Amino acid sequence: MAEITASLVKELRERTGAGMMECKKALVENNGDIDAAGEWLRKSGLAKADKKADRIAAEGRIAVAQDGGKAVLVEINSETDFVAKDDNFLGFTDAVAKAALASGAADAEALKSAKVDGGLSVEETRAAVISKVGENVQVRRLVRVDSANNVAAYVHGGRIGVLVEVKGGDIELARGIAMHVAAMNPPHIKASDVPAEFVAKEKEIELAKMSEKDKAKPAEILEKIISGKIAKIVNEVTLYGQPYVLNTDQTVEQVLKAAGADVVTMQRLAVGEGIEKVVEDYAAEVMKQAGLA
Repeated sequence: MAEITASLVKELRERTGAGMMECKKALVENNGDIDAAGEWLRKSGLAKADKKADRIAAEGRIAVAQDGGKAVLVEINSETDFVAKDDNFLGFTDAVAKAALASGAADAEALKSAKVDGGLSVEETRAAVISKVGENVQVRRLVRVDSANNVAAYVHGGRIGVLVEVKGGDIELARGIAMHVAAMNPPHIKASDVPAEFVAKEKEIELAKMSEKDKAKPAEILEKIISGKIAKIVNEVTLYGQPYVLNTDQTVEQVLKAAGADVVTMQRLAVGEGIEKVVEDYAAEVMKQAGLA
């Protein structure tokens, strides 16, 4: 067997980022062949990733990359908030966002084969990160904008990300709108975007809430009362109808109108939304293992 020197282990570690003992084992398994050892580590990482694939990953980070009117947001999940703050995880998320922007991938599935800086694919790099952090890591969602209009990308605390495309106005206005969307999370842009089914249901609810005395009023008056209530509800669920977070004396629509601008698209991602989290009772688990429960 070829001699496994400290310098050889060091070189493999620098190439792959794997731990010292893992690198030594890889070299031993491959008779000192550093290229074969590197491939062995990659396969080992993929095997570990497969074993962890079913574990719920609901923490993580929203990563962003932008070049002018081209911008992407990527949600990348980990199992714990601790790993979400790990330098290996953070470096991976930044690299994936850059790869998403450069590759033009339309979704997370297509992004798997995109290349990151080191020449490996996103999927191969993900497997390597799993080996380092010891948790399931998933590239879950990707949204992008590619436009000649003003495009703002805003990420709040690494956990909420927004892309907004605004026709007219300037980039500062677009950024302000993105901040508003991050804070208020409006489901729709304009009243015309609100589904008719939603409006009909709200009318039904408001009518049911009314007293018999109000219901006995003339039809035209009753309609005005209901319409006023529905208009308020619609304002609450639309970007244009909400008070602007940077100037609550005006609605977003008024701010945009003053700037001669219009929001074309808005996209918002929040870490872990829609994932059912497992609540761990660590005290109970310790007691169970100790035979006390």
